[in-house]
Amino acid sequence: MPRRTLQPLAATVTSMALLGALAAFVANAGPAKGNAAAGKAIFAVKCIACHKADGSGGIKLTGNATPNWKDPKVWGDPKRATDDYFRDCITNGKAPSGMVAWGKTGQIKPPDIENLIVYIRTLGGPAKAAAAPAKPAAPTAPANKK
Repeated sequence: MPRRTLQPLAATVTSMALLGALAAFVANAGPAKGNAAAGKAIFAVKCIACHKADGSGGIKLTGNATPNWKDPKVWGDPKRATDDYFRDCITNGKAPSGMVAWGKTGQIKPPDIENLIVYIRTLGGPAKAAAAPAKPAAPTAPANKK
């Protein structure tokens, strides 16, 4: 094939791949819908080397130390404590910090990324707070009967 024929074809194929990746990302935007138990199993194999079994992190591979998911300050950061942020980190990695691009390399598939996000939230995030049992109401004094 002549080179002039291949260039438009290559551009079309590249555009279709980018649109497919964008559609996959948009489909998974927002709150994670996954299974914490399945996420825990993946975490035990892929994540504990850097994030520790309890999620307390602190391992410094290159740049910043891995986050401590037990620390409420981490969950108070509006830029980092979102499912979309976790999804991006797990999928695309963070080269300066040493975070592996698990999704981009195909080592962790999108449904399992969702499972990981749900599990990470059980380590100290909003899901853990929501799952805590409610405190019983204070007992009320009986009304005086006359």
